Amino acid sequence: MLVNTQHYRTIWPTALIAGGQLSVSIIDQTKLPHAFEIVHISHLAQMVTAIKTMQVRGAPLIGAAAAYGLALAAQEDSTDGALQAAASRLRLSRPTAVNLDWAVSRMLGLMLQHPQNVRAQLAWAEAQKICDEDVLQNQAIGRHGLDLIKQLAPNDARVLHVLTHCNAGWLATVDVGTALAPIYAAHQAGIALHVWVDETRPRNQGASLTAWELAEQGVPHTVISDNAGGHLMQQGLVDMVLVGADRVSASGDVCNKIGTYLKALAAFDNGIPFYAAVPSPTIDWSVKDARTEIEIEQRHGDEVAHIQGLALDGSVQNVRLIPANSNAANPAFDITPARLVSGIITERGVFSPADLVGSRVTKESMGAK
Repeated sequence: MLVNTQHYRTIWPTALIAGGQLSVSIIDQTKLPHAFEIVHISHLAQMVTAIKTMQVRGAPLIGAAAAYGLALAAQEDSTDGALQAAASRLRLSRPTAVNLDWAVSRMLGLMLQHPQNVRAQLAWAEAQKICDEDVLQNQAIGRHGLDLIKQLAPNDARVLHVLTHCNAGWLATVDVGTALAPIYAAHQAGIALHVWVDETRPRNQGASLTAWELAEQGVPHTVISDNAGGHLMQQGLVDMVLVGADRVSASGDVCNKIGTYLKALAAFDNGIPFYAAVPSPTIDWSVKDARTEIEIEQRHGDEVAHIQGLALDGSVQNVRLIPANSNAANPAFDITPARLVSGIITERGVFSPADLVGSRVTKESMGAK
């Protein structure tokens, strides 16, 4: 996607001058929207930190980052034990998104089949392949989602209003995005649409990342408080809800950023379609009941207790919101049960949750390993 009219991916390999080894460049998402900064990562430990601190975030991008993390690890030490240890460190960096474990398993399985002296080279090539696949998947999601938007768009001159939660744009992937891919495709196709952008407390990925993305691409949007969505639906100002996901169960339950479940409930009560857009690696075919089988990441309470913003003097400051003697809980995700989900938009098409558990869609037909 474009940043100041220049095309970027969220992650890419770069050459180091010393020794000719490769490093990885990322866009530091903790600095957005107030600063656009690129960080260069040359060691496994740095990639683990980048994932933990959410310099890179979003299920598909976490998977790509973990793949490059193993490439960096193989560059340092390609023995079986070292690679398995690196894989464990990456898997523990964030527990909820299934793409991370999927990418680590794919990379490790490939490298351990080959001699040590070629593992690093194979790892870099496979990580690049994972990234390229992600872009193609997201482009396909955009096409299928565009068909859906065309069906939902008013036949008259009215604008289609889409509500989204968190950030499932190109910043959450290698490029293009998941939930925002159909929105970008619709905008490029000349469909009149407007996006309601949930702020997405506590880390404000909607207000800081989705709004920034949409502004860069010229898509009409308005940032709203997380609590405003239900009211807008009651007033007839939302035509569809479109979100991403960090994991989708085999029965169609959607695990996404905390607050998604409440939007799905409000949409269901108001007869508004609720869709999740995900690439097939985000579907975890081993999970039948997401509410009992998916580990919900519990992040530090400081993310709730504090907020970051741009001060009047132009500096970025972190301020405390709650009393010093108050505790804060911070579950990062929630589960939207399949009964509230109108459909799952994938690179293979749009499927209802019933399709996932029925005969029309299988793990193999989705290209899963």
